[in-house]
Amino acid sequence: MKRFGLIGKTLKHSFSQPFFTEFFRENGIDAVYENFELKDKSEIRSLLQENLSGVSVTIPYKEEIIPFLEELSPEAATIGAVNCVAFKEGKTIGHNTDAYGFHQSIKPFLTNKHERAIIFGTGGASKAVVYVLKQIGIDCIFISRNPDGGNQFSYADINEHMLNACKLIVNCTPVGMYPDSEACIDLPFQYLTPDHLVVDLIYNPVKTQLLQRSEAQGAQILNGETMLKQQALMAWKIWQQAQ
Repeated sequence: MKRFGLIGKTLKHSFSQPFFTEFFRENGIDAVYENFELKDKSEIRSLLQENLSGVSVTIPYKEEIIPFLEELSPEAATIGAVNCVAFKEGKTIGHNTDAYGFHQSIKPFLTNKHERAIIFGTGGASKAVVYVLKQIGIDCIFISRNPDGGNQFSYADINEHMLNACKLIVNCTPVGMYPDSEACIDLPFQYLTPDHLVVDLIYNPVKTQLLQRSEAQGAQILNGETMLKQQALMAWKIWQQAQ
């Protein structure tokens, strides 16, 4: 029986294990998908030496896993984050399927009004999102609690002018994720319009406070469920090709 799994820190409510368990059952695949909760990145090396056929990677290890890998795909190297590891000919190879998943999920919703985007978060998921948006030709600015200048701004900087200029908003932070479902990123929602598309990469709950409040202003909303399914299916394709 082949072993696959997910590397992360807190995986109790993870999407991946139930998704792949059902996927294996439906397709008659003799495999198991496990959660690997690691307290520290120092545990990554020994885990990668186990008899595994492929692993996914989530918060907070998408960037921290890179030094433990022998190769990176060109896309993962450019993005600077890995969410999928394949084992090929004795080597560990890092890939990024978040970018593919995000592109597949958002492309039906984009219009010519979405020329600029506000990105919340600067971690691994954010890097994949920005990679996709830049390829499409969408300019990105970042909101951070500790902005370092350039195209990073503080939450206090968000105003009517900024939201009028940026019709695409993407939350790449865990704020509002179950079990802290009542939390919400700080946004002046009154300036949102039906021309805005608000994307939250969170999938649990299905409709976060951010999405609920944005929808109440008439904005289009999109959660992270489609992205997750698409990135997972691409990961499976990569693992199969590596066998």
